[in-house]
Amino acid sequence: MRANRHMEDGGHHGIDLAPMLDFVLNLLIFFIIITSFVKRTGVEVVQPNAQTAEQVESGNILIAVEPNGEIWMDRQQVSLPEIRAQIQRMHAIRPQDAVVITADKESQAGIVMKIVQQVREGGIETIAVAANQGAEG
Repeated sequence: MRANRHMEDGGHHGIDLAPMLDFVLNLLIFFIIITSFVKRTGVEVVQPNAQTAEQVESGNILIAVEPNGEIWMDRQQVSLPEIRAQIQRMHAIRPQDAVVITADKESQAGIVMKIVQQVREGGIETIAVAANQGAEG
């Protein structure tokens, strides 16, 4: 009789959590992959409008210029001389990358040109300046 009691007690105990854990891990992997594609400079700028603006698919390195002249890369404020070193480091890791400069419409053109010079000295020749499509203004 004792053996029968233990046999009856050996049935299903609780909920199987393995499918839920698989689902949660798949979601985690999905969000990690998606966030690696979304790149931001770390600041919001008001881009100028341009009638000749074109959609460009490439541009992995983003540089932002605020109206007061502050320069931002990878969510960090950088000085003009630091740009070349960071570009060289990034270019060594991924030589196919391009640079997109997002300058506020109130920022000075001289700063943007100095950034372009630093990027070229860092080894990247593919440079774009971001603008909104539409009427100039």
